[in-house]
Amino acid sequence: MISFSPIPWIAVLGRLGIAVALGASIGVDREYSQKAAGLRTNMLVALGAALFILVTIQSGMAQADSTALARSLQGVITGVGFVGAGSILRTGRVRGLTSATAIWVSAGVGLAAGLGQWQLGLLGTGLALMILRLLKFAED
Repeated sequence: MISFSPIPWIAVLGRLGIAVALGASIGVDREYSQKAAGLRTNMLVALGAALFILVTIQSGMAQADSTALARSLQGVITGVGFVGAGSILRTGRVRGLTSATAIWVSAGVGLAAGLGQWQLGLLGTGLALMILRLLKFAED
């Protein structure tokens, strides 16, 4: 079971670093594909998601209120939905849907990293990259 009591600052730094690295992995793929939501966007989304979760943990709210963590997760998921929606443009046809979902996945891996579940974040990033690269190749 994961402890949701405040953690040492070196561990916070590690979790934030992992979130940025995982977001960068997805962002590099989007940058390589010359998409608007590329490297910096995905890195910042993953970092932001990890930060919101870590604020809840480090402030002691997760320990004091059993629903605080769930509410933080819901807030991040909802907020990222708006960011993703902003990356979808409609000019005769829908464009940017894959970039929006990549942003959503970046938030997910950031949340996993923020919670200390780096293995889950790494698996999610790996699967996302397989979908983005291998299925793009298959589509072509």
